Amino acid sequence: MTNSILHDHHVDAIESKSDEPEYDFKEYYSREHTLALRDIYIPYCTELFYRENPLKIVRCQGTYMYDQLGNKYLDCINNVAHVGHCHPYIVTQISKQMAACATNNRYLHDNTVVLAEKLAKTLPKGLDQMFYTNSGSESNDLALRLARQYTGNYDILVLDNAYHGHLTSLFDLSTYKFKKGHTGMKPPEHVHVVRID
Repeated sequence: MTNSILHDHHVDAIESKSDEPEYDFKEYYSREHTLALRDIYIPYCTELFYRENPLKIVRCQGTYMYDQLGNKYLDCINNVAHVGHCHPYIVTQISKQMAACATNNRYLHDNTVVLAEKLAKTLPKGLDQMFYTNSGSESNDLALRLARQYTGNYDILVLDNAYHGHLTSLFDLSTYKFKKGHTGMKPPEHVHVVRID
């Protein structure tokens, strides 16, 4: 397949989807075609699990992921769906909020303070203010900044083979990247790696 054939097919598929509900994630391509498109449009340095024989995951539910053939996989690796995939209550609540208002917390909104109050009631006294973040990377970056501000120290301990996110501030702390051989990188002096053998 040439790039133009892949591109033309891709555009046709997207255009043909316009009459379908936005939440209908029907599979349009074979696994091979999806992989070919990924090779064209997604940088190779972007992690792809099992690159030699990647899984094409087409749906998820609870703790399971399903490939295009219907094979079921227990998701023991994904750091995204920490409350399970597609939990009906969470999907409903997110859909309701997105239909009403989707903006940041720099504006007043009841749900912002209602959630903060509910979270505060589950935490020990003194832990009663909330920072909202949109990813683990953003949360870890904030934690790093808060720790440095509070302690006045710059050095940090990390576990061997750790992953903390893809932000520039966290790259030096994600020691698993140094083991990939092709990076030629080592942790900087302010990062102290604790080995777990």
